Amino acid sequence: MSNRTLVILKVIVFAACLVPLGLLVKGGLQQNLGADPVNTITHATGDWTLYFLLLSLAITPVRRLWSKLGWLIRFRRMLGLFAFFYASLHLTAYIWLYSGFDVPTMLADIVKRKFITMGLLGWLVMVPLALTSTAWAIRKLGGRRWQLLHRLAYVAAIAGVVHFWWLVKPGVRTPMRDTVILACLLLARLAWSAYQRWKHRAAAVRQPVTSNVS
Repeated sequence: MSNRTLVILKVIVFAACLVPLGLLVKGGLQQNLGADPVNTITHATGDWTLYFLLLSLAITPVRRLWSKLGWLIRFRRMLGLFAFFYASLHLTAYIWLYSGFDVPTMLADIVKRKFITMGLLGWLVMVPLALTSTAWAIRKLGGRRWQLLHRLAYVAAIAGVVHFWWLVKPGVRTPMRDTVILACLLLARLAWSAYQRWKHRAAAVRQPVTSNVS
């Protein structure tokens, strides 16, 4: 893929990632966010946080399965940053629209409502990921340490899914889709790690035989 094509695709993806926010802004200006606008804004930003987070996590297994889609890796950082962006909007909606910047109320909610605690944990986990998403951070940390740190994206996704489950009423199965997708991504990660360990062990076993033949 040429650099020009990649730049065009990045612009298209960037614009597409802003569509959910644009729709919320449009709905707000037209007073068309339903009977409970605050609830609409909060749920929409939370949903898109998970969507973008899961999309960013899906890129690595997809490119491992289909090597021709290796160029997708160029979009992983962008999708991850948009996940943090919508997570921050989701948190802002709670702090501003729900709590009205009332610190004692927010602290009481964090203690009493476990879904808020889990959601805050997910956001906090994403903060260092967003701060180290630059090429400078990769050079400073080193590739291996950077990769280890960014495995926290799975922790953030798990926290987000648990937050979703604890938020909905008993019997509601809306979070099931996100749960199944995340489970598949985690299994793919574990399967790849197991395959890499097997391959290294097999190579280590073959090495002495090769040396003796020589």
